[in-house]
Amino acid sequence: QVQLVESGGGLVQPGGSLRISCAASGRGFRVTAMGWYRQAPGKERELVATVFTSDGTTRYADSLKGRFTISRDNAKNTVDLQMNSLKPEDTAVYYCWAVVVELTTFVNRNYWGQGTQVTVSS
Repeated sequence: QVQLVESGGGLVQPGGSLRISCAASGRGFRVTAMGWYRQAPGKERELVATVFTSDGTTRYADSLKGRFTISRDNAKNTVDLQMNSLKPEDTAVYYCWAVVVELTTFVNRNYWGQGTQVTVSS
């Protein structure tokens, strides 16, 4: 079993910055990809950014390119999201996501964190 724990959410003013982090813990797995999705009230969950741990290839939602940056630390099984020039429409619960391969069965599994609230408001 893998646990994803997010941290760093909170309230920030429009135009401000915020960094959120996620750590994967557990035994007997290897992370192959990590990332962030978000869900605003009344809307579906949407992609923010993902990164492959093998080569660092990233993928961003088109609307967020240039403002958000995803980074990972393979040794620590962590992924961070740096969010700049935040807008009120960025307000959402941000969910950490990971794809792992179980080392005993070689089965790939998806995991989700509990979510961290990011609120952009003056």
